[in-house]
Amino acid sequence: MALHEVVELSVPTRELRRTLRRGKPAGEQVGMPESGAWKIFIELRRREEEDANAMFLRRLRSLHGLRSIAGSALSCDDPDPDEHRLVDDDFLANLWKAYKKCIRLNRTGPASQLLRDIEERLETIKLAA
Repeated sequence: MALHEVVELSVPTRELRRTLRRGKPAGEQVGMPESGAWKIFIELRRREEEDANAMFLRRLRSLHGLRSIAGSALSCDDPDPDEHRLVDDDFLANLWKAYKKCIRLNRTGPASQLLRDIEERLETIKLAA
């Protein structure tokens, strides 16, 4: 599997939702698990799944909690540094880019604030729609 192929997006919505909830098994994980969650989130939004935001945020909080534990075995390799461009909202894209940078640098404190900002931005976008 190539490094940029973090997640298969052509599978049924049910499978995408399951992968977003549970994540990929450790042996199948390529790069940052957050990248896979982001791509699934974008695809679920494209498919107009109403709870895509909530599922994405739950997964990010879970991953963030794991990263906050010393000795976490989660990868910090960024398989797609330009994936923030998959979303039309420039502010959300910049928040995502900054969040991933903090995670790559093991800066979970600032990443925590960015996670709250991402949540706030998703709520703002949802209200504007």
